[in-house]
Amino acid sequence: MAEKKNELQTVSNNKKAYHDYFVVESFEAGIELYGTEVKSVRQGKINLKDAWCSIDSGEIFVNGMHISPYDHGNIFNRDPMRKRRLLMHKREIEKLFGLTKQQGYTLIPLSAYFNRGRLKIQVGLCKGKKNYDKRESIARKDAEREARRDFKLSNQ
Repeated sequence: MAEKKNELQTVSNNKKAYHDYFVVESFEAGIELYGTEVKSVRQGKINLKDAWCSIDSGEIFVNGMHISPYDHGNIFNRDPMRKRRLLMHKREIEKLFGLTKQQGYTLIPLSAYFNRGRLKIQVGLCKGKKNYDKRESIARKDAEREARRDFKLSNQ
């Protein structure tokens, strides 16, 4: 039973981020939440689709992340779209701030997961894709899928 506690339990993935951006590097960050928000996330009611990160006065925040209100939370529920602070080391935040000042780089939350009972957010340093890049990656995935299908049929 103790081993199960150490496993990563993925709550949400941001598939749109991988479609719209090239992920250059990824970082792990904790997140500052209130009790009813954590209960709602444990139920899987989190959406990272339109979320992005910003750095203000040495702190990193996630914007646009939707955590649905907890069903039994009454007056303790918070605004579902509020700005939430991420917890990272100061040196990492300064590094990310310097990298995001370069043209075309942005910070996007890639996934949310529980690590030893604590909610973590994987933040990606991303560069935007052009339309032709998106078409190229879709064509490459289709080719890989077709190759796997042919390989599977030939081995039967």
